[in-house]
Amino acid sequence: MKSQPKVLGVVLARAGSKGLSDKHLRPLLGRPLIEYTFEHAKASCLLTRVVVSSDSVPVLEMAGRYGFSTLVRPSELCTDTASVQDVMLHATREMTRQGFEPDAVVVLYGNVPVRGPGVIDRAIEHWQKTGCDSVRSFCPVGKWHPAWMSRLEQDRVVALHPGSIHRRQDLEPLYLHDGAVVVMSRRSLERGLESPQDPHAMFGVDRRAIYTDIGETIEVDHLRDLYWAEAALRERTI
Repeated sequence: MKSQPKVLGVVLARAGSKGLSDKHLRPLLGRPLIEYTFEHAKASCLLTRVVVSSDSVPVLEMAGRYGFSTLVRPSELCTDTASVQDVMLHATREMTRQGFEPDAVVVLYGNVPVRGPGVIDRAIEHWQKTGCDSVRSFCPVGKWHPAWMSRLEQDRVVALHPGSIHRRQDLEPLYLHDGAVVVMSRRSLERGLESPQDPHAMFGVDRRAIYTDIGETIEVDHLRDLYWAEAALRERTI
């Protein structure tokens, strides 16, 4: 019988933020925002182990109370220019030193308090089923479609893609990674060591997707996102 792969969930929670200070600790319906990601990780049946990478003492203390492993992130990986790839490589190396060698790693952004039910396990299952390099969650771009975008040259409007499509139903379906979950094989992540200049090298060659609905995932980067997340969470309890 084939053994289950060892899957490491890495919750990313850098303390600094230009858009919303201390966003991971902001109250959301009476709880720190990051607790929602902790709950999502706890609810997963396919994450073998979870580690929280942060430079925030309150976040790390909270993670310990949840029973997660913790990593104090080095200062050079706490800037707004540090890549997720480098942070994930650091977390994986540190966990390997501690004796846990994962077959796959999962990125869980700590500022995503709203995820669709089961989305983490859905992505892991798709990785297992396909044997691909990586799986990410993608939602439709909706009306924010490149076919309707323009450049502004002072006050002159220059269509990015000149054309006459005026009905949303006629647009080519396009999708955007929504931040709910990223799954990568260990082998694929380590491609980042070979291509440090490419922050997307960790996604590998065979990149796959699972689909999510518009609004199913909410990532908090600004105060308005926090209000949107509150509304979405209240709606789910109705």
